[in-house]
Amino acid sequence: MIKHFKHKGLQFFFETGSKAGIRADHAPRLARQLRQLDDSTRPRDMNMPGWNLHPLSGNLAGHWAVTVSGNWRLTFVFDGEDAVLLNYQDYH
Repeated sequence: MIKHFKHKGLQFFFETGSKAGIRADHAPRLARQLRQLDDSTRPRDMNMPGWNLHPLSGNLAGHWAVTVSGNWRLTFVFDGEDAVLLNYQDYH
């Protein structure tokens, strides 16, 4: 279950459906990814075809990422069975 967002626009999209804080062309895929993440209890539950689930390293060690589009990623950490620190970023 999703418990905490780092990216406020992503949180607003999740809670209301408003695309004001995200790229509108990413909305359909982000909606699917957020629904899946809300139902997930561990990172591997996000290992869906085309999402390229991968662990991050360096200063983001412990975080996981899935591809939204191009360089854009949805990143997150699991604290027990809850997803926290959700971020939506172009980190490349």
